[in-house]
Amino acid sequence: MLRTGAQHLESLRDGRVVYIGSERVKDVTTHPAFSGAAQTVADLFDLKADPSRSDLWFEEGGERYSMYYLRPKTRDDLRKRTECHRAIAELTLGMFGRSPDHVPSYVTGMTAHPEVFDENRKGFGQNLLNYYDYLRKNDLYATYAVLPPQAMRNPELFQRENRTVPSLRVVREDDDGVVISGMKMLATGAVLANEIWIGNILPLAKEQVAESITCSIPVNVPGLSLWSRRPIATAVSDPREAPLSWRYDETDSMVLCEEVKVPWERVFIHRDAQLARDIYVRTPGHSFSNHQAGVRFWSKVTFLTGLASRITQATGADKIPAVMDTLGRFAAMEAIVGSMVLGQIENFEDWAGGEFKGYNRRGVYGTANWCYENYPVMIDAVRELCGGGVYQMPADVSVLTDPALKETFETYWYTPQMSAADRMKLFRLAWDMTGSEFASRHLTYEKCYLGAHFLVRNLSYREAPWDMFHKLVDGVLAKDQ
Repeated sequence: MLRTGAQHLESLRDGRVVYIGSERVKDVTTHPAFSGAAQTVADLFDLKADPSRSDLWFEEGGERYSMYYLRPKTRDDLRKRTECHRAIAELTLGMFGRSPDHVPSYVTGMTAHPEVFDENRKGFGQNLLNYYDYLRKNDLYATYAVLPPQAMRNPELFQRENRTVPSLRVVREDDDGVVISGMKMLATGAVLANEIWIGNILPLAKEQVAESITCSIPVNVPGLSLWSRRPIATAVSDPREAPLSWRYDETDSMVLCEEVKVPWERVFIHRDAQLARDIYVRTPGHSFSNHQAGVRFWSKVTFLTGLASRITQATGADKIPAVMDTLGRFAAMEAIVGSMVLGQIENFEDWAGGEFKGYNRRGVYGTANWCYENYPVMIDAVRELCGGGVYQMPADVSVLTDPALKETFETYWYTPQMSAADRMKLFRLAWDMTGSEFASRHLTYEKCYLGAHFLVRNLSYREAPWDMFHKLVDGVLAKDQ
């Protein structure tokens, strides 16, 4: 079943516990901090539910499912998934990192090798397959919390006795499941989602078996609360002043669990510190989700390229050779990231003895590193193209509603290329992309969503064919003997 936007919005009114500071949010679909983003998610579900958009769904057993649940068995299947990611990313301009196609891609990729989970306990692999089926049949929006709070980086902390350990862990095991308490970070999009995947993307110490729990829980499960960071959208009084903040602040939350019961059928890894991390390495799940991230970034770069060009047109600088050089660089960078994303399909990998196909992991992680290094460069270039234009606009759009002020504004702020009102909208958009709190969040996000730079590069180090590299060097050395 493909749910509509209205159905998804209704699913968010389920008694979930969300805090903004000390404020308990009654309804995330109407609260000004989340309503714009909630509507964006609803638009995504409406897009997928459109019967004419066969690029966003596939049929199996007489039912339609979101394309990102397709288990790829051919290169063409990989292309179909990518096209779906691209359509979703285009609707959000690449601003939704944890859009509804991200975590389900994780789960779908993991189903290529469910036997890994059975190494922990017989039946956990089937739990994963059942959960995958549950997500796709109900067309659910899942996100994840797979990092411990930063305090847990001190190993002495979790070894202390008679002290509450902040990191989420199993505190009790019963016949019908486990009970978890503690905190996980960082559940991006959780206030807009239905499910949270709890896991461990970073390696655990061997003593941390209690923290190794990998499971799934509904967002409204008793004992779970979401503590949102400071919302950005509440500071926006008119969409024209901050069009990106208004629509695309997907939010980030800490997940706090207090005696949350998880039935065994929702448990995938338990009391295995090594395997809790290995499931992301020994299945294509991690590469599936980060392929989606690369597609999303491609859409963001495409948007940035168009924005840079429009800014130069608005100022009349678009024909200056140095400016054309900058725009040419933007066009080249957009082509590069797009080619890297598509290369992950052409150089696909076999899984499960060739039954399933996966995106090329070296390509996925190389793309992630490229994004990490180049996003700040592109944002800085757009800021330079804007110059002082973003500061030359009136404080807000209220000047357009006052007849006298509007006439003055239109007289002095227009350019031969663009009206005053259109220039204001354009430069407000540029500021929201480069200088606002929303822009700052995205700058941090693109540098940190896959981890610190050394973690991102370690992924490429891990997947590199060092034997082949060394063989080339050794071959030259052998000739000189």
